[in-house]
Amino acid sequence: MNKRQARLFAIGSTVVAAVAFLGLTIDSHRQFPKLTNAQNITPAVTHGKDVWHKNNCINCHTLFGEGAYYAPDLTKIAQHRGAAYLQAYLKDPSKFYDEQRHRRLMPKQDMTDVEIADLVTFLDWVSKVDNQGWPPRPILVTGAGIGPMGATPYGQAAAVVAAVQAPGPVTVSGGKDPIALGEIVFRTSAPACVACHSLQPGVGGAGPSLAGVATRAQQTITLADYKGQAKDPAAYLSESISQPSAHAVAGAMYSASGVSFMPASYGKDLTPDQITHLVAYLMTFK
Repeated sequence: MNKRQARLFAIGSTVVAAVAFLGLTIDSHRQFPKLTNAQNITPAVTHGKDVWHKNNCINCHTLFGEGAYYAPDLTKIAQHRGAAYLQAYLKDPSKFYDEQRHRRLMPKQDMTDVEIADLVTFLDWVSKVDNQGWPPRPILVTGAGIGPMGATPYGQAAAVVAAVQAPGPVTVSGGKDPIALGEIVFRTSAPACVACHSLQPGVGGAGPSLAGVATRAQQTITLADYKGQAKDPAAYLSESISQPSAHAVAGAMYSASGVSFMPASYGKDLTPDQITHLVAYLMTFK
């Protein structure tokens, strides 16, 4: 290739690359409204974003992988924790952690109830943006829920949320929402379910990920070799909690004799209501 050919090749390659880049940019902007659920950007979402910037949250946290990486990535935090937890936590982080024992570094921002509600609404909108898997492995918050692993009793944790939320979303027809209470059990039972199980697809721990567990429960009870007694997915999940060795699931952690490594004490340690609430929460993961 002589100099003229090399020059033409370089110019041509630059033009092709520029056209491809321009085309991809235009296509990205064309899809942004759909990917970001732009129709759901309400005044509350916009105000929540302003609260995020006003309190310099990005100085510690990240969204979509952009931020300080000093504290957890909050891209999917609304899905991981739920509005009840976030509102209670933002109201007073000190109710959830002991700074000496757990090195709580989250400062109390002294936000108004409206600011907290709108910030949670903003984070909920962020969590529903189709970020196409980026970041590929968000920083997960482990060992926490309504409090440190096993450190906050079920009733006390429920009271913390109820005190902040009542008579808001955690109440249903005068009673507590079983799904919200189920999340409390998931994160605060002793030992906490979250200590071994992740809710993120492909993120394993000592136990298997529970992402899609409701769908798998439905599939399991229809198997010809199913050895349990459950007749529906909710009953199967309840059985798995109270009698983890009732049916050995392929790929899960069992001893050579078919005994599950999951503690068999939850049937005694948890009340019937707690198990019912926990099942209601797990049934939302389809």
